[in-house]
Amino acid sequence: MSVRLSLAAQSGGFAVPPEGRIAVFHPRSDHDLSALPKEQLLIVQPFRPDHDHFAGQGYACTPVLEPDEVLAAAVVFIPRAKALARMLIAQAAAATQGQVLIDGAKIEGIDSVLKDLRKRCAPSAPVSKAHGKVFWIDGGTDLSGWLPAEPQQVEGFITAPGVFSADGIDPASRMLAAALPQKLGRCVADLGAGWGYLSAEVLKREGVEEVHLAEADYHALACARRNAADSRAQFHWADARTWKAPGTVNTVVMNPPFHTTRTAEPSLGQAFIGAAAAMLAPSGSLWMVANRHLPYEVALGERFAQVREEGGDNRFKILHAARPKRRRK
Repeated sequence: MSVRLSLAAQSGGFAVPPEGRIAVFHPRSDHDLSALPKEQLLIVQPFRPDHDHFAGQGYACTPVLEPDEVLAAAVVFIPRAKALARMLIAQAAAATQGQVLIDGAKIEGIDSVLKDLRKRCAPSAPVSKAHGKVFWIDGGTDLSGWLPAEPQQVEGFITAPGVFSADGIDPASRMLAAALPQKLGRCVADLGAGWGYLSAEVLKREGVEEVHLAEADYHALACARRNAADSRAQFHWADARTWKAPGTVNTVVMNPPFHTTRTAEPSLGQAFIGAAAAMLAPSGSLWMVANRHLPYEVALGERFAQVREEGGDNRFKILHAARPKRRRK
């Protein structure tokens, strides 16, 4: 990907500064940034797997742009969430002295972003390629109206633009919370904890002494710190598929993601199941919710001695697995 970025840089329309910091907002691991000078780049990526991908390649990385950062230029790869895309563009414009390049696919809403910007400033003529567009605006453009004035609140919980279920409690998570038994054991892990709804419910259960929230989205985890504010809660900015619990876990709860694109990817949930089985005590349990069409029962049967469906409806199913099987080394 990023053929549009290369075209913009090679054409000379987007002026790559010879010195100074260039922030690149939300590149994914399959983005090619070779058109930009690596030594000047600061990767702003709150999603832990992509953050770690670029850090592993030697790029300077951060989950969020510091408020006092001064940029020579910026590149924004727009996400699908409209509110988050606007926020990132506004942040980049406020911090940048040179140009801000904006790149996105049509399915991510780049046409809508361009239309909205034309009401506020004078973007360059767009370059269309590979089912998307790239264009640029001047740094310093006032887009403060695109910044959230205050934290979003949903039914008493704090959320943020672009996080999963930002506009309300996810119905599948609500269903799982209602199905959880009163006794979950001393130590519980919430894999893919999001903004903390499930963990807040777990903390109400009898006998819980530790809750570990593992979440790859830095912004969602920041919300969780407020929504599950409790001395028993520990927060881990981590890819739940590879995160290692610091000790024995009695119960894992999770509503795992099932896509990174628009296509369902059951392998994501299967990886969560494997991670849960590996961290649970021999008598431990996994409670999870999933879309009914997702084929998780086979993976659960491979990793647990007992698997049962404990409830659900025509959209979701509650699955309970117990006694994880230990894999031979």
